[in-house]
Amino acid sequence: MLLLGIDLGTSSIKVSVVDSASQQCIASTQFPETETAIISLQNGWAEQSPELWWEHTQSAILKLHAQNKYNPKDIIAIGIAYQMHGLVMVDKQQQVLRNSIIWCDSRAVEIGNNAFETIGEEKCLSHLLNSPGNFTASKLAWVKQNEPTVFAKLDKIMLPGDFIAMKLTGEITTSISALSEGIFWDFKNNELSKDVFDYYGFNTSIIPTLKNVFEEHGQITSEVAEKLSLTKKIPVTYKAGDQPNNALSLNVLQPGEVAATAGTSGVIYGVSNQLEYDKQSRVNTFAHVNHSSNEPHLGILLCINGTGILNRWIKNIVGNKSYDEINETAKQINHGSEGLSILPFGNGAERMLNNKIVNSFFNNINFNIHTAAHLYRAAQEGIAFAFRYGFDILKQNGMSPTVIRAGKANMFLSEVFRECFVNILQVPVELYNCDGSVGAAIGSGIGANVYQNAKEAFQFFKPVELIKPNKNSNYDHFYKEWLLQLNKQIN
Repeated sequence: MLLLGIDLGTSSIKVSVVDSASQQCIASTQFPETETAIISLQNGWAEQSPELWWEHTQSAILKLHAQNKYNPKDIIAIGIAYQMHGLVMVDKQQQVLRNSIIWCDSRAVEIGNNAFETIGEEKCLSHLLNSPGNFTASKLAWVKQNEPTVFAKLDKIMLPGDFIAMKLTGEITTSISALSEGIFWDFKNNELSKDVFDYYGFNTSIIPTLKNVFEEHGQITSEVAEKLSLTKKIPVTYKAGDQPNNALSLNVLQPGEVAATAGTSGVIYGVSNQLEYDKQSRVNTFAHVNHSSNEPHLGILLCINGTGILNRWIKNIVGNKSYDEINETAKQINHGSEGLSILPFGNGAERMLNNKIVNSFFNNINFNIHTAAHLYRAAQEGIAFAFRYGFDILKQNGMSPTVIRAGKANMFLSEVFRECFVNILQVPVELYNCDGSVGAAIGSGIGANVYQNAKEAFQFFKPVELIKPNKNSNYDHFYKEWLLQLNKQIN
């Protein structure tokens, strides 16, 4: 029996097929090969087309089949992971009403701040575990205020993964985990937040049918099955945002366990069984994939918008080197990049900086010393330093991991970044050969009852590398210099 995992990222769609018995990935690919553009009609805005996501998803699945490594008819379940917080709006005919306002869009910051103040900071944090901030509910409020004709046609709102499941099955469902990431869920009362819906003037009818994360969310239609060479009525049995799914992919399910990822954005994600929140709302708390009101499992998420996107920006600006070449070139430069430091905050409002739009800064550039190699290294060090800044906030909120698990992918493929990350946080890192699409496939197996529980689903799960910190590392000195530059921008 085979499991299909779909990971809807900001840059591309990645898909994988996993053998349910061995839990090994048989085939994997992504589409498109070039990174999908973010539409930015105004400064601070970020949108993508949901219909383009669907086109890319179909192309990715067909491209995967073309590898001829498996029989598509042996696939028995589908799981979906997706970029979090995006707003998708459809009418009664399931037609998309506008482009999705995605996670790094900053237009709703003021709207969310006003909601936070009016509803009450303590009430928001104790019930929602977050401020309404710049999340999906506030994005929808922006549409209501600024595009009333569009809002008037609204039948249902969805997160990006809900949309892909709708295109596969014709059914619209969501989960508590998804609603919590949109700041629609009241954890104390275990229901849709009356405060948020009343304040923004939303009708609860816009919310899709509520399902568990690990549950059937519909079966693929005959038309989709024929087009994608799949067996009719295959169920979608798992849907989760990319960070909860990344944690699942790394078998981070129990309180005290911690995962990290460094793709377009960077995240540290720890699991707690307490209804916890940061008093300044610099980190976020969402329902984890295995959350229930009887057994709380909450994801404490620290997000840095400007992570791999900085690495990509420098790659595109400086020249045509591959990421492997950039990583090798960066290794030739000493720690600290000979005084050059970079703040990586150029991708919208940063939650951990109190929703400020700081933008990126390059400090101490010397035209006689610094080369492209220095830029490569300074960027990776700056990203690692941003992780340290956020990690200190997490420690203030009671998180103290003895190990961090991460997939050997994206920024963690760079020896420079790995070394800096481990030494500046002073926490060992276990690296695994896994990714979001593989995790989504495993999740579908749990949802389809192929596995009795998560323990069985990860029985063959082993790290490929363990990186231990050097207590005598000199990175702390460079971090303090970097921190001085950051404080100048945020204070």
